[in-house]
Amino acid sequence: MTHGATSEPASSSTLAKSEPPGASPPEAGGRSGPRLVLGKLTDIHTISLLGVLAILILIGGITEPDSFLSTTNLQLVLTQASIIGVVTVGVTFVIIGGGIDLSVGAIVALASVWCTTVATQEFGFWGMAFTAVVVGLGCGLVNGTLIAFGPMVPFVATLAMLASARGLALQITGGTTQNVTVDSVLELSRRDSFILGVPPLVIIFGVVAVLGWLLLTRTTFGRRTVAIGGNPEAARLAGIAVRRQRLMLYALSGLCCGIAAFMLVILTGSGQNTNGNLYELNAIAAAIIGGTLLSGGRGTILGSVLGVLVFQTITNLFILNGLDSAAQQIAQGAIIVAAVLLQRRSATTT
Repeated sequence: MTHGATSEPASSSTLAKSEPPGASPPEAGGRSGPRLVLGKLTDIHTISLLGVLAILILIGGITEPDSFLSTTNLQLVLTQASIIGVVTVGVTFVIIGGGIDLSVGAIVALASVWCTTVATQEFGFWGMAFTAVVVGLGCGLVNGTLIAFGPMVPFVATLAMLASARGLALQITGGTTQNVTVDSVLELSRRDSFILGVPPLVIIFGVVAVLGWLLLTRTTFGRRTVAIGGNPEAARLAGIAVRRQRLMLYALSGLCCGIAAFMLVILTGSGQNTNGNLYELNAIAAAIIGGTLLSGGRGTILGSVLGVLVFQTITNLFILNGLDSAAQQIAQGAIIVAAVLLQRRSATTT
C-alpha cells in the first residue's frame, strides 16, 4: 500500500553516473536551459510591470497631481489593494497548481458575515478573526475535497461553492448589514493606528505576500505545486501525492479568503452578503497580468502583487478623472485579453 510520499531526490553522484554519454553539462548554477529561459522571461515580465506601474503613477501625477499624489490617496490605494491582494496570493497558488477558484469572492462574503454576527462579536477581536479564518479554511477544504477526491472539475466545484456561500451569507444576514461594535476591530481602520504612516492592512498584506513568496520559492510545497501544474501525471510518477497537494492548495486559497474577509471587516466596520463582489475576477486577472500561466506550472507571487497594484492604480485613476464604472470594466477586460495573448505568444516562442 503506497502512501503518496514524495521520493527522495537522487544524489548528485548518482545523477552523474546515470547521464548518457555526450550529455551536455548543466547550466551554471544548476539551472537547465528551458528553466533558465523561463527565469529570464519572468525577470523581464517583472521589470515590465514595474515600468507600467511607473507610467500609471506618472499619468496620475500629471492629470490629478493634487489628488493622486496625496498621502491620503496613496494610503487608500494600498489599503484597497491589500484586501484583494491577499486573495490573489491564494488564487496564484491554485492557478500555478493547474486549478481555478471562482468562489473566492463568495467565501470572503460568507466569512465576513459569519464573523460579524452578534454571537461571534461577543468573543471580541480574536474570536472574530478566528471565525473568519476557520470559515475560509473550511470552504477551501470543501473545494479541495470535491476536486481532489470527488473528483470534480475545478470550474464546477468552485462555481457550486460560489452559489452556496453567497446563499448562506444571505441567509445569515437576511439581506441586512451587520455592524461591528468591537472597538479593537474598528480602531485598526483609524489613522492613529497607522505605523509610520503605513495602514495595518497594508502590513498584513505584506506579511502574507512574503510568506507566500517563501512558500512558493523556498519549500518543497512550492516545488510540488509547480510540478503538478506543469504535468500532474509526471508529478504522480515522481512520487508526489497529487490529490493531497490539490487539497492543500484549495485550503490555502480558502485561508487567504478568511484573512481577507477579516481585513474587509476592519476596513468597512461591517459584514454584508454582498462583500467580495467580483473578487474572483479581480484576483484571477491580477495573477494573469502578473505572469501566472492559466494552464498552470508557472507564476510568481511578486508578479501577482504587482498585478494587483497595477489594477488598483488604474481603478483609482479612473475614479479621480471622473470616468464611470463601465469604462473601468471595459479597460479591465481589455487588459486581461492582452495579458493572455502575450502569455500565448511567449509560450510559442519558448
